Amino acid sequence: MRAWLAIVAGVGLGVGVAWWLARESPETTTERQARAGQAAAAQARDARPSLYRWRDDAGILQITEKPPSGRHYERIDRDTPAGIHVSGEPASDAD
Repeated sequence: MRAWLAIVAGVGLGVGVAWWLARESPETTTERQARAGQAAAAQARDARPSLYRWRDDAGILQITEKPPSGRHYERIDRDTPAGIHVSGEPASDAD
């Protein structure tokens, strides 16, 4: 009877130690949650409809729905905030 009790106590102790060693620290959990939040924000940003503004070899401003490959481009969100926001280059005088 004592051997049976010792076996049960040993198994219980082994399970407890295994659980204790396998658990995550609070810092690790916090870091993982922060990374998940950043990934969700990036996914939400990528899911919004966007336009891409870039200049071709001739220097002409192009605005397309797909980003150009191998060029510097600026991402423009289609859902603009309320109000007027003007940006860009001043018009040149064509004489």
